[in-house]
Amino acid sequence: MYLGSHAINMDAKGRLAIPARVRDTLLEDCAGRLVVTAHTEERCLLVYPEPQWQEILPKIEALSSFNKVARRAQRLLIGYACELQVDANGRVLIPPTLREYAGLEKKLMLVGQGKKLELWSEDRWMNWLDDSEGEGEMPEEMASLSL
Repeated sequence: MYLGSHAINMDAKGRLAIPARVRDTLLEDCAGRLVVTAHTEERCLLVYPEPQWQEILPKIEALSSFNKVARRAQRLLIGYACELQVDANGRVLIPPTLREYAGLEKKLMLVGQGKKLELWSEDRWMNWLDDSEGEGEMPEEMASLSL
């Protein structure tokens, strides 16, 4: 399970070091094989351990290509998907197209989301935190959630 948020840096070549705690879990879960793709609603990246991606890929492919919203999701999720391998130094190289999509520069945030991670530019992450208060209605499933 991927939890917590981690402030990390990306070098000029687009490489970022995965924090040790996250890296250890990734190595255990998928031998460091990842799939990184575009988020469909936010300008950030989704980072899946390869087995998790293999579970959801058929569901994405099964969406109707006649529905505009579903087709957009397919184009973003599958069209931007990139297989990556954590190298011996615990780093991954984020391709330029994905860096551009998410506006990634030097300072990043890697945010655990249970079975996957999100990769954000630090500025976008902080703006999202500031702007997300009171956005939309609370889903019914959250009404009984006690934290």
